[in-house]
Amino acid sequence: MSRRKRRHFSPEDKIKILRLHLLEGRPISELCEEHGIHPTLFYQWQKTFFENGASAFESKRRTPSADQALIARLQGKLRHKDEVLAEIAAEMVRLKKELGEDSP
Repeated sequence: MSRRKRRHFSPEDKIKILRLHLLEGRPISELCEEHGIHPTLFYQWQKTFFENGASAFESKRRTPSADQALIARLQGKLRHKDEVLAEIAAEMVRLKKELGEDSP
């Protein structure tokens, strides 16, 4: 008794096979024979594809908590930049005073 090794199709392969039927009108029997799959499997893929197809159109927007985290991170960067600029400005004023006092 020999068992055939189970084949695994990637999601891309499944879409490619479904597309051949849905967009190019190739018969399911032809595709199943060509790719060595049972028609029941083809119909399962098709059912899954249509059940999950809405996710392709869902918004990929960030959640409010992700937005808040991004805002907090950017505000921290701005604070750091402002601190560095303040230090540089203070050092510049100090150097100008030193140079101005030593100049004739």
